[in-house]
Amino acid sequence: MCGIVAYTGFREARSILLESLKRLEYRGYDSAGIAILNGGNLYVAKAAGRISVLEQQIANQAFPGTCGLSHTRWATHGAPNDRNAHPHVDASGRIALVHNGIIENYQSLRTYLEHRGVEFKSETDTEVLVQLIGHFYKGDLEAAVRAALRDVRGTYGIAVVCADEPGRIIAARKGSPLIIGVGDDEYVVASDAAAIIQHTTQVIYLSDGELANVWEDGFRTTTLDAMPVTKEVTELEMTLEDIELGSHEHFMFKEIVEQPSALEDCMRGRVNIEEGRIYLGGLASYARELVRTRRLIITGCGTAWHAGLVGEYLFEELARIPTEVEYASEFRYRNPIMDPGTVVIAMSQSGETADTLSALREAREKGSLALGVVNAVGSTIARETDAGVYLHVGPEIGVASTKAYLGQVLVLTMIALYLGRRRDLPQPVLQGYLEALRRIPGHIRQITEQSDSIREVAATYKDAENWLYLGRGYNYPTALEGALKLKEISYIHAEGMPAAEMKHGPIALITKDMPVVFIATRGSQYEKVISNIEEVRARKGRVIAVATEGDTDIAHLAEHVFYVPDVPEPLQPMVTIVPLQLLAYHAAVLRGCDVDKPRNLAKSVTVE
Repeated sequence: MCGIVAYTGFREARSILLESLKRLEYRGYDSAGIAILNGGNLYVAKAAGRISVLEQQIANQAFPGTCGLSHTRWATHGAPNDRNAHPHVDASGRIALVHNGIIENYQSLRTYLEHRGVEFKSETDTEVLVQLIGHFYKGDLEAAVRAALRDVRGTYGIAVVCADEPGRIIAARKGSPLIIGVGDDEYVVASDAAAIIQHTTQVIYLSDGELANVWEDGFRTTTLDAMPVTKEVTELEMTLEDIELGSHEHFMFKEIVEQPSALEDCMRGRVNIEEGRIYLGGLASYARELVRTRRLIITGCGTAWHAGLVGEYLFEELARIPTEVEYASEFRYRNPIMDPGTVVIAMSQSGETADTLSALREAREKGSLALGVVNAVGSTIARETDAGVYLHVGPEIGVASTKAYLGQVLVLTMIALYLGRRRDLPQPVLQGYLEALRRIPGHIRQITEQSDSIREVAATYKDAENWLYLGRGYNYPTALEGALKLKEISYIHAEGMPAAEMKHGPIALITKDMPVVFIATRGSQYEKVISNIEEVRARKGRVIAVATEGDTDIAHLAEHVFYVPDVPEPLQPMVTIVPLQLLAYHAAVLRGCDVDKPRNLAKSVTVE
């Protein structure tokens, strides 16, 4: 994986491919490449490093042509170098391919082809696929792609071109997203809508097991068995402005300060204060079944798992539904027990996370009702769930999730209140939560105004290589998410855990040089957290506290305090995470890290 862009039309492909590829840089990558067809010739260039390195390499070379493809790679098989970068070319030098995903049986296919005289130039599984297509090619690229895909196991989103069929792109997907942008006498095939929006807002989404034959004035979609498929052309919800940096230095900071408006968008039309109700149209058809739910399983990865952990507290307290949170990467491999009345919620910002998609399919195969909580409209998880709720927080470009995390927590809060009222949550209690929800965006705006003072704290501790994040109850997931943010973008080792667990081992790590971040807001376990702070102070640890406005006592126990407005305890995760997002951001900037494109990470993980 990571980013695919292919173009066919009437304009020069080179600039379109490179500029569109840059819009996918946020997904994370380690090399880039381009292939263009022209006059029966295939021009290919690729380079390790940023797209700018590729641009410099071909700056003085002629790369003419109106059809081609490009790729940014996030290494899976083989080191990130020029040789392993995409596009890969078959033995004839006439067919080029870009690929997201993993070919699981590539080793046996490689042996098969090597025994037939094919010499490989890379260590990748992708080259096996293009060599296999070349092996089957007899003058019909579409037929060769079909034949090759019948022999492969694994996941793929591919775009293929052939010098003998100028102007034509063959695209296919299984487990890795592909979108076709439909313009006027031109088409853009991409793995992400961000690469398309500059050229057209009309798109079709390929589903698993589908293939598209695209040429400069038309396209045809079929199954891999050549059965015709009629695809609906839909309108992209994002705008070009949504994915541009504007006046901000980094996308991550832009997205942190966008969180108030993002949450307002997420609540719009769903939270009705006057009527004292929550409307979730995506769940309406299953309302009765959801009210009778006997057990909830929330599954996700990374940040989405942390949001799900908040959801566990919310569903059990507000809706009185037993809830478990499962790592999606583990869920499908342990033969989970799915009793009647079990509902699974799949959490994913992109809606394409391979592990989460696999967990979702496992749940559906076992007969459970499956809900999706995703941000990307039209994504695979959104299409394969029985019902769901979109975040509607807008595109998220920074690799480290911020506003999508808050959107996930907000959606889970709304679902918990929606079900809670239909079970045994009194209307006055619901009304109080709705009033408090309405104030959350304003509270977050207030917290972001502390950015400069948070930066000063980050400057004090930016060179500390080990941090602890501690919280209890609803703020235990906040500790996990705060630590993850610091790890992701500043490369500092940080560990989040329940505050009470510190004394069961990790307390041995505390020294006078270790920053210990406590989420210590007023709530049911406030006094217990204060006791944990005292334990750290006794061992000379440096305490940074997130506390409730008006709590002057805690200032005597901590070196630094970030204050957040007083909100009901179940809503605290939406305010307590914001200063920790800013702390991680400023620490990373001060350490000279690439905040929006942290090393080794990808925005959408479409491989298991």
